[in-house]
Amino acid sequence: MIAVIRTGGKQYTVAADDTLTVEKIEGEAGAKVEFTDVLMVGEKVGAPTVAGAKVVGSIVKQARGPHLIVFKKRRRQNSRRKNGHRQDLTVVKIEQIVA
Repeated sequence: MIAVIRTGGKQYTVAADDTLTVEKIEGEAGAKVEFTDVLMVGEKVGAPTVAGAKVVGSIVKQARGPHLIVFKKRRRQNSRRKNGHRQDLTVVKIEQIVA
């Protein structure tokens, strides 16, 4: 069975035993996580969410994304700015989908 969940402003299609990288969720490695913002389970589509449905998973690790360079330049103004950014991420293993 598959489900569509919403977390961190994004939507993810998940199934049991999937490993998913999402925006940072508070918790230690091994902690249980419940996603109650379920948009679809199997063939059942919610309006906007499916009532009573949840996706249960566990945190595998806390990680950081790749280093991105943010460079802004205004031409002919002698103005430029260079910053770096690394997003905090959480790796989650989906254990079960409760419909």
